[in-house]
Amino acid sequence: MSKIDHSLFAVHESTFAEEAGPCPQCGEELHIRRGKNGPFIGCSHYPACDFSKPLHEVDNAEITVIEGSCCPECAANLVIRKGRYGMFIGCSNFPQCHYLESAKQQVTVNVACPSCARGKLQKRANKFGKNFYPCDQYPQCRYALNFPPVAQQCPSCEWPVMQEKKTAKGGILQCPQRECMFKQTIE
Repeated sequence: MSKIDHSLFAVHESTFAEEAGPCPQCGEELHIRRGKNGPFIGCSHYPACDFSKPLHEVDNAEITVIEGSCCPECAANLVIRKGRYGMFIGCSNFPQCHYLESAKQQVTVNVACPSCARGKLQKRANKFGKNFYPCDQYPQCRYALNFPPVAQQCPSCEWPVMQEKKTAKGGILQCPQRECMFKQTIE
């Protein structure tokens, strides 16, 4: 039976320190550290020196220019970029112009927002891929649901929107109001 050389899988801090160079703030060695958002490069004299930078410099990497498009704020070309939360469309004139839009198409659900009565609820996904349904008038209206909305009035409290939930026994409509929480089975 052959033996596996585990030294091939070890990270050599001395090699990394030579490649990364000294800390630009205090001149000491830099180390790979781990935080809640993943690995990063940090100074070995933390907390006396608080220098840190991302391990991979891929944030806001420009991928391609969208031909024939223009920024609604400054009229420069729009570009597709890759950032911390995935792909997005931004102005090529960044950092002077901060125009951004999601690369994902927003799906508007034909349900009026019961809070502001001006907007419509739309299907969006958070950074973890979970769907939610906020008002398209954000940030003026912060109303949002965690389950698909249904334009049906609650029989108990008369709230204009119910939300559809799936259970082990089938689907139900539930009032999103915490004071009410009326449930009705879907037929």
